[in-house]
Amino acid sequence: MGQSLIILKQIGIMFILMMIGFLLYKGKKLDNKGTKSISNLLIYIILPAVIINGFIVDATKEKMIELLISAAMALACLLAAVLISHVCFKRNPIENFAATFSNPGFFGIPIIVSTFSAGSVFAVTAFVAFLNIGQWTYGVSVLKEEKMQISLKTIIKSPFIIGLIIGLAIFFTRVPVPAFLKTTISTVTNANTPLAMILIGTYLAQADLKDIFINPHLYAVSAVRLLVIPVVSLLLLCLVPNAYYETKMCVLIAAACPVGANVAVYAQLHNKDYAYSVETVTQSTIFSALTIPLMTMLAEFLWKLPVFG
Repeated sequence: MGQSLIILKQIGIMFILMMIGFLLYKGKKLDNKGTKSISNLLIYIILPAVIINGFIVDATKEKMIELLISAAMALACLLAAVLISHVCFKRNPIENFAATFSNPGFFGIPIIVSTFSAGSVFAVTAFVAFLNIGQWTYGVSVLKEEKMQISLKTIIKSPFIIGLIIGLAIFFTRVPVPAFLKTTISTVTNANTPLAMILIGTYLAQADLKDIFINPHLYAVSAVRLLVIPVVSLLLLCLVPNAYYETKMCVLIAAACPVGANVAVYAQLHNKDYAYSVETVTQSTIFSALTIPLMTMLAEFLWKLPVFG
């Protein structure tokens, strides 16, 4: 159960950082203009840097196989999330979106890096890529309650996809990255955890805390996002050999993350219930402190059984 304890400690650190964001917003030291600036910094600079940093590894045959396997695992888990959320919340666009898409970029990657290493981000790049593409296509169609439309131009212009393309280019061309540039990228990626958690803390400060704990609909969203989908993902990952144990665990952590903060961004953009979308993020984030370690403990137990060896 060692990895679960490491994850629990990291989540504790992340919640302290969230409280800093909460207090800054409540104390009016950080307003909506400031949070928007932090969000832009994370989306346009820091997260792409995190992804690029994950690809600065030796492009061995084993790494190429790992990339393909992790992509297959990510696609399977995300399709399961789409199906489960559609069945459970097809009449409520925000709940459907919230349950479908987790928060691996801002919440999962810090846990993965602290549990394994910065290089382990490589295992979830495909997951984050598919998730972001899914949000901009399927997710938007869910919120707008209309037929899905895919804009390749919009997808390619996404900061994350640009970072992914750069990372893949570095990985497959084996272009040596100068030491000073590696250090710069690594330094930028170190800002991901504190800024992302402070931002989520400001969401907590904006939420109706009373409604968060009395609204049964929120509990339903959290249950599907934090329990049902991760358990199904865990079972799907049982089909992958334990030779890829670390990769499986990284994908599971990504799948078990709370509601992604983008549900609030897209809800506001498409004139949906922004306040309620923030509440789905907040409640699921609070409960994830218990459910993510629980899922990793269950995975550690199951995957060590002889049948999954």
